[in-house]
This record gives sequence, C-alpha cells and structure tokens, in this order.
Amino acid sequence: MTLASDRLAPMANAIRALSMDAVQAANSGHPGMPMGMADVATVLFAKFLKFDPSQPKWADRDRFVLSAGHGSMLIYSLLHLAGYASPTLDDIRNFRQLGSVCAGHPENFLIEAVECTTGPLGQGVAMAVGMAMAERHLAATFGDDLVDHNTWVIAGDGCLMEGVNHEAVGLAGTLKLGRLKVLWDDNKITIDGDASLSTSEDIPARYRASGWDVFECDGHDFADIERALGQAAASGKPTLVACRTVIGKGAPNKQGGHDVHGAPLGDAEIAAARSHLGWTSAPFEIPAEVLADWRSLGERGAKLRAEWEARLSASDKAAEFTRRMNGELPSGDEAAKAFAGWLEGESNVATRKASENVLNVLAPLVPEMVGGSADLTGSNNTKAKCQAPFTAEDYAGRYVYYGIREFGMSAAMNGMALHGGVIPYGGTFLIFSDYARNAIRMSALQQTRVIYVLTHDSIGLGEDGPTHQPVETVMSLRLIPNLNVFRPADVIETAECWQLALESAETPSVLALTRQNLPQLRTSGDMLSARGAYTLRRAKGDRKVILIATGSEVELAVKVRDALEAQAIGADVVSMPCMELFEAQDSAYKHEILPNDPSILRVSIEAGVTHGWERFTAFSRNGGLNIGLDRFGASAPAKVLFERFGFTVDAIVPKIMDQLSA
Repeated sequence: MTLASDRLAPMANAIRALSMDAVQAANSGHPGMPMGMADVATVLFAKFLKFDPSQPKWADRDRFVLSAGHGSMLIYSLLHLAGYASPTLDDIRNFRQLGSVCAGHPENFLIEAVECTTGPLGQGVAMAVGMAMAERHLAATFGDDLVDHNTWVIAGDGCLMEGVNHEAVGLAGTLKLGRLKVLWDDNKITIDGDASLSTSEDIPARYRASGWDVFECDGHDFADIERALGQAAASGKPTLVACRTVIGKGAPNKQGGHDVHGAPLGDAEIAAARSHLGWTSAPFEIPAEVLADWRSLGERGAKLRAEWEARLSASDKAAEFTRRMNGELPSGDEAAKAFAGWLEGESNVATRKASENVLNVLAPLVPEMVGGSADLTGSNNTKAKCQAPFTAEDYAGRYVYYGIREFGMSAAMNGMALHGGVIPYGGTFLIFSDYARNAIRMSALQQTRVIYVLTHDSIGLGEDGPTHQPVETVMSLRLIPNLNVFRPADVIETAECWQLALESAETPSVLALTRQNLPQLRTSGDMLSARGAYTLRRAKGDRKVILIATGSEVELAVKVRDALEAQAIGADVVSMPCMELFEAQDSAYKHEILPNDPSILRVSIEAGVTHGWERFTAFSRNGGLNIGLDRFGASAPAKVLFERFGFTVDAIVPKIMDQLSA
C-alpha cells in the first residue's frame, strides 16, 4: 500500500501528539527530538523499513536503531502505531514510571522490538556499525537469499560529536558497510543552546572523507525526505542523510529552541500545538483512520517475511542458520576431548598464549565466533589459525582489525551480538578497557554475549610502567553488574573460562590475562572454574590459613602455602578465577570453601588494589589479611617489580605469622 503525502502528515502528527502527551503526563522527558523527526521517521517506516510487527525477531528484518535515545518517545510511538504488541497505549500513558516498559531511554530487555539500549550518545551509531558488520558476514556465509537487510539509524548532533562516533564512522567507511544508513537529525540545537556554541566542523565533509555517501533533505518535506532516503537505500556505501529539521516541530511558541529539548511543553503550549497541527483528539487518542494507515504498513513486511520463510525452508543451510540465530552452541564434545589432553601436560605459558591455544581449539568448532583486536593482535593473541581477516573484500572473514578504536570496537561487538548469529570477542590491553568502559557496561546492561580479551593484566607486564599497569582495573570491572570477570591462573583455568564465557548467553565476560608465563597448576578435569572459586590445595594438617588468589598470584599462593606447611601451619589455597560466579553459589558451597570460622585466617593475594577483597577476608582471624598493591606500579622487569612490591614468599609469610600471633 502506497500512502500519499496528505496521509503521511496526520501519521507524523500522531507521533507528535503521543510524544508531547506522554512527556507531559510524566512531567519528565524529551519531546523536541520526536516532534522534530516525526516526518522523517514516518517516511522511513512507510516507504523503506522492512519489518513485520507480528514477528519482531524475524532474522532478515531491517534493524532500526534510535541512537538519540533520549528521544525515546519517538520509538515508542512508532512501535505502538505500527502495531507491535509492545508497547501498549497504557505503557505509553505510564512513560517513565515504574513498571512501564517505556523507560526514559529505550531498553532492549524491556521491549522485544527495541534492537539495542541507547541513551549514552554515539553508541547507537557504533552498535549499528556492528549490526551492519554481522549482516554482511552472515550474508557472505549463508547467501543473500537468507540475509539481505539494512540497518537504519536516527542520530542527533550529540551522537555525531561523541568520540566513539568518529571511531565507528572510520571503521564503517574502511569496511564499506553499504547496508548502514544514518539519518542525522540536523536541528543545530544541543542542551546548552545553538550547536554553534560548541562545534564548527563540517560534518558532511568528515563523513565523505571517511568513505561515506552524504545526502541532504528538508526534514519536513515528505517528498524531499523520500528522495534522500531513496538515494541512501540505493547507495553502496555507508550513508549519512542530513535531515534539516526544527526541534519541537509543531509547538508554535517553543519549536526551534533548546528549551524544548528536555522538558515538558506545558499545558498551554500543548493546547497551542494541537491547534497549530489541527489535532483535535484527546490525549493518548489516535483517530481510527490514522491508526489504520499506520497498521497497514506491516502488510508489506508480512509478505516479505513469508517469502523469506519459504526460502529458508528450502535451504540446505536452514538448520545451521537457525542454530546460530537462536544463539545455540554446537556440541562441545570435541573441545572437551582436546582440553582433557592438556591435563597430562606441564604447560608453562602466559595465559594470553593459553587463550590463543584455546582459540585454536574453539574457533574451528564454533564458526560463529568472530574475533578481533584494537591493533594489538600479536600482543593479545586473539587470532586463531583458522581465521581470515574480515574486510570489505571478504566479509566471510572471522577476524576484525579494528585499529586503535577500543571504544568503537566494544560498541560494535555489542551490535554484532545483538544482531544475532555472531559471538564477538575482541582484545586490547586491560588498562585500555577504560577507553571502552561504557560499552562494556552496556554489554552487561543489554545482556549480550560479548567476550573481552584483556591482556597485560598487572605489574607483571613489566617495563611499560605504571601507565600500562592496571592496578585498579580488574576490581573496578568487578563493580559492573552482570559482568563475569575471569582471571585464570593457568592453561586449564583459561580453557574453562573461555568455555564458561561462550556458554553465558546473557552475561558478557572479561578474560584478564597475563603477559608473563605461568606454570600449570591443575591436573583435575572437573570444570572447577564454573563455581567461581575452589580449593586448589588442601591443608595437610589442621587448617589455620586460607590463601585466596587469582591469576598469576595463585602460583605465589601455592608457594606460600608450602612454606607455611613446612612450619606445621595448615593452609588451603583457594583459586578464585571469577568472583561473580562464586557469589552466585549457594551458601553451603561458599561455606565449604570459606568456612565461617573466626579462628582461621583468610588471606587474599592479588597484584592489584585490595579494596573489595574485604568481603572474603573480613570474617576471619583478626579481620583477615589483604596482600595487594594500593598504589601505581613502576617501570622495571616483572620479577623485580613483584619483589619490590612484596609479592614474594619471604615478604608474605612473616605477615601471616604476625597475624596468627596477634
């Protein structure tokens, strides 16, 4: 069904009415952007977007990302008007209220048709880059008959100013992601006032210089919008459409100014807007003929979906495609057999190298794994032997050279995971995770299966010095909810942690890995790391001390234990590769590993800040003992640094003896 311009205007005004009414009812929100982009969004949904409201997770739908997530009433209005089951009109009436799926910013875990959580500006564009990457990779793998869709984005001035946008735009241009279409709400307004207060750059020129096509349109002229979006749809390059709009369009006394950005219009201005727009319906009421026009849009998508389902049913790739899109892992039997063979060895390698060895087992068996690194491939050891580069010339490749773009890489991986069919992992130095921290947080919030391979995890990296030594970083990452932070002690724990990360479909993972070699400590084939912590060595006599350590310090804890046992002091060694998994265990198991016995001294050993270890050591003899590094490191060989900062048997045993005798 083709809708004429005179039918589009009331459809766009329905967005404006719902947006201003919902923000007013909540006495909170951002009406300016939804009202300003209502015309563009209406043309997009009516003329270009491939979607079926009855099947919001149809694999070959176009992806729609509202990067300017503060304007959430735009997407809520669009989804409701187009006929999606969620959000309902009651949800919209309760915008920004507890219990409503219409949160202040769109949340992918609340509404099925919201592709990604947005609000931190710029990340929606960067996640869309990842979605476009996943689309091209799956198309190269399964063919255009099964995978052939666009990723459309609405972004504002703030999205284009953020640093992550520059990273994402450069990556998309290099990879020639022609299925990516960004619609820029070019209203020349930010919260502080006119955009000219803070920016003078030529944004179209920047995009063109990055390998994008750029088109422009009057964002309130339906024919001009359709022309520009048609050019974007036909382009073989990633595309920016500069939509010149008026923020708050339709509010006659406030449109065009920054005051309409993030505050309710007020009753008087809403009344004036209704009169100006010729909108006579009561708040939250949509005229039947307007709603019917909106609901008709899904008919085209339903037909396309039915045709696609027929192609899928006839394809010999259907089972594998469906498995990947459902996020189901292939059998792990071959990997388990390979890792079991490692138990018989005496490996002495850095856990970053152990991780590479694990990848050489897993990557051939789990073809949806797509790796990469932010220009540190040789240091992160993230490339498996079977992986070819993912490039504009070969989208079937499974290894991405992200360049020095930690934030952009991490946000793109979120987009890849959210698209489906891909399990992304990417590497950088642990210290540089701070560049990517908000994207890592967004991984956790969005419940994505993204794996961060973060190497050079302590002062053990040595001579690069305190700028690169992440003394506080591991513990700070542990503060993020729904993030598993793994710090394995040897090759066996590294293999286990990788397997656990792959199995965690709704929890992202960090693998914090060493630069320096570590001996193999494990000979048991049980999946002990799944419990988060376990007893690696048991006291020979009466247990007086429990040594709790992670990563490279587990080896040290074993040596300290041996020294204590030589003095008839019984000591357990507990390896704790993942605090989060240990905290999730039942009380019986936790008390088995760390008994509530105040006569036993608990000692934590980790080459990082001690803050946070108190929860495991405080309930013990004399309040426990925390061995760590509550200062920055220094530049020297690793062995010298560990000695300098007291990570030796000779330094730790006397502290334990003093605590026992106190």
